[in-house]
Amino acid sequence: MAYKPELLVTASGMEELQRLMEAGADAFVIGEARYGSRLAGEFTLDMIREAASILHARDKRIYVAINNLIDNKTLETLPQYMEGLHEAKVDGIVFGDPAVLMAAKAHAPGIALHWNAEMTSTNYATAEYWARRGASRFVVAREINMEQIEEMKAKSKLALQVQVHGMTNIYHSKRTLVNSYLDHKGQEQGGREVDRERGLYLMEAERPDERYPIYEDANGTHIMSSDDICMLENLHELLVICVDSLKIEGILKSIEYNEVVVKAYRQAIDAYLADPEGYEFQEEWLDAIRDVQDPKRELTYGFFYKEQVY
Repeated sequence: MAYKPELLVTASGMEELQRLMEAGADAFVIGEARYGSRLAGEFTLDMIREAASILHARDKRIYVAINNLIDNKTLETLPQYMEGLHEAKVDGIVFGDPAVLMAAKAHAPGIALHWNAEMTSTNYATAEYWARRGASRFVVAREINMEQIEEMKAKSKLALQVQVHGMTNIYHSKRTLVNSYLDHKGQEQGGREVDRERGLYLMEAERPDERYPIYEDANGTHIMSSDDICMLENLHELLVICVDSLKIEGILKSIEYNEVVVKAYRQAIDAYLADPEGYEFQEEWLDAIRDVQDPKRELTYGFFYKEQVY
């Protein structure tokens, strides 16, 4: 079968899902905060069913994130949730906890399993460990460089998913650190969750130009990167080695921004697939993203070309 990479995106709601589908996305990862962490938006089980129906009618795929830290209370509700996902005919689940894998096998037989444990997915032996337990996809850590990705692709039987655009998480705590700070300062937050739209960020005294977005939800406090990965210009390097899924992370971005980004990556992927030997990057694809990019957030290659030090 001819190589056809998947352009995977996030969605904050049904409107964004529809618009990004029209913009050229092949697949979506969504979920609800009770089971998934750092989601672009909240999708109830009913919404997941609706999304699955819409996407499948267009030959698109839907994955549900169950990558939260699973406690005993949440564990008790997993069987019913898995049955609901199976009934909705979702195409796969994103997991990091073995408890989720066991629940999926018992209550959603046949569903694809995408292993994602954030920073610990750093070598092909770990990928093979999860392959033997039923996983079909390995979500590569964002701290992995290009040379390591190429080696992992060559030595692993699993499909590889790589993030190519958007911000990344650099810190997470189950504690509500922002609320605690506001309480200390005598300021009322007006609820447990810190609204993402408030635009809160952290700064270091030594690097005042870098701003790290911070927000809280039911899963605790999240601090995000001060820049955005953008691999559009060098996307062909991932296509040459046949990376299976290319993810655009749309969290904390507007629908309009994500729509522009998806269209740009769609153009680059389609141009490469049409003529791999004659492929040439078109600067206007990147210009479209630059036009909507927050000037306070630099577009970077992330760790793709860095010597990795853990």
